[in-house]
Amino acid sequence: MTSLRDLITGTTSDNVAVNARGLHDFLEVGKDFSNWFKDMTDYGFTQGEDFTPISAKSHGGRPRIEYAMTLDMAKELAMIQRTEKGQQARRYFISAEKQLAKQESTNKLPVTPREQIKLLLQGNEDTNQRVDHVESRLTDLEKNQKLDPGEYNWLGRRINRAVRDYMGMHNLVLSNSQRSKLFRDINRGVCEVAHVKTRTQIREGYFDDVSDYISDWVPSTATLAVIKQMGSDLPVAQEA
Repeated sequence: MTSLRDLITGTTSDNVAVNARGLHDFLEVGKDFSNWFKDMTDYGFTQGEDFTPISAKSHGGRPRIEYAMTLDMAKELAMIQRTEKGQQARRYFISAEKQLAKQESTNKLPVTPREQIKLLLQGNEDTNQRVDHVESRLTDLEKNQKLDPGEYNWLGRRINRAVRDYMGMHNLVLSNSQRSKLFRDINRGVCEVAHVKTRTQIREGYFDDVSDYISDWVPSTATLAVIKQMGSDLPVAQEA
């Protein structure tokens, strides 16, 4: 079984590289790696920007394709799983990212990418403690931090997908004005769950609650009634 420390393997251009197959193994995903990774790239990731294919060989010597991902993509894939393993991986990546930023800000990081990764993986006693006790590092201060751009963008994609899935499930063909009612409905619910006025104010501590809400979201009766008044043939509940 791949450990958290084995996931960061090197660099791709100027980014830290995360081994996609290693993450798949750590997350204990039931689906085989190739199909899983293809499904994950459908969330809007771009080859050459978010991940890079690498020719490699299996333990049996057969050729196969591996993938090196950026830290941002790795964090998003960990979030998508919505499992305890996914949360552990996501927190580890956040910890590694913060440690790298701290080292860069103090000008103690070597110049070359290879040296940067070597230092990041070796670490000092403080770094090792961060990794070993990553679960205990979720302090009140961290929970009150705003979401980082990768997390915020991922929630935006989840909201778009939720609206599309609802329309597809009910075979709805809606105008832009009608669709805007659905987006307003789900965004209003997101803000209520996160206790904020706008999505940009969502805090780290409410990320999981918001993610669960988006997964379970259905439009309110009032929203559906307004859309129907605008001319949509909405589904009618069947009598028992």
